[in-house]
Order: sequence, then structure tokens, then C-alpha cells
Amino acid sequence: MNEPSSEPKFRGTSIDWTVRAVIALAFLFFGSQKLSAAPGSQMSDFFGQIGAGQWLRYFTGALEVLGAALTLYPRTVSAGLVVLGCVVLCATGIEAAVLRDPVAALVPFAILCALAAFWLHRRER
Repeated sequence: MNEPSSEPKFRGTSIDWTVRAVIALAFLFFGSQKLSAAPGSQMSDFFGQIGAGQWLRYFTGALEVLGAALTLYPRTVSAGLVVLGCVVLCATGIEAAVLRDPVAALVPFAILCALAAFWLHRRER
């Protein structure tokens, strides 16, 4: 028989929705900055330093907006977190390996850890 769990439910609570909304708003902001950056802007210059061209800026911005949108829908939260996690993992690698700035890589790494912790917490309950 299925007995009710004594553990508190996390999915669908106001805390779950709040965390998801904050994640979505943050990555919507980051993604829209990349998509709307003018030539010569800080974002354009940053992606120019990477050496992959501006297509990577548009691709990254689109993935961030997509991940933000997926995070808001209950059935696609995991997919959204995976998309955002992949983007942030790549950002960590680019900061550390390509730009050779491991200190700057700590910020995206911390974001990656927070996304992973949130995903794991949602899966447990």
C-alpha cells in the first residue's frame, strides 16, 4: 500500500515556484543581454575574446532564454535546468581554459552548483 510520506513536499510549493522564477528571470536577463548586444558592446567584446565569433553569443543567449522558459513549466523544469547547467558548465570551462582566468570561472561554477543542488532537491521530494 502507498502510505503518505511524512516528509514535506517541495515540488509545487511557493518556495519551489519562487526559486524557479528567480532562475528564470536571471537567465532571461542574461540571455536577452547577449541577444540584444550591439557591436562594440561589452558582450560583443567578451565573445570576441573567446575567438568563436558572434554566433556563439547568439546561440548562448538563445539557450539561456530557452532554459529560462523551460524552468517555468512544471513538466519541463528538469530539461530547463539541464540546458542552463550545460550553458554554465561551458562558461566555466571557457573562463578557466580559454580565457585562462580561473578566478572568474568561480562565478559560473557557483551558479552551476546552485542549479545542481536545486535540481537534486526537487528530485528527492
